[in-house]
Amino acid sequence: MKKFTAIVLLLVLSVLWGCADDLVVDGKRYETYGLFNKDEVRNLDMEYELVWGNIIWGALLFETALAPIYFFGFSMWEPVGFK
Repeated sequence: MKKFTAIVLLLVLSVLWGCADDLVVDGKRYETYGLFNKDEVRNLDMEYELVWGNIIWGALLFETALAPIYFFGFSMWEPVGFK
């Protein structure tokens, strides 16, 4: 029973873990970016952090083909504040 509870807890935490959020500062929205939209979305004045949860989800779901495209292509870096 303990093993089952631990597995369920890990699954719940992993679902909540891989999320990248956009940042809104003074009414302006700074979006997450990835490999495909880096040149269009990235702001040079903004500091970004790697979203490890999305990288792990993209690696775990590589067989689906759509999940890695989304995670690696559009949601790999998250804005955290200005430099």
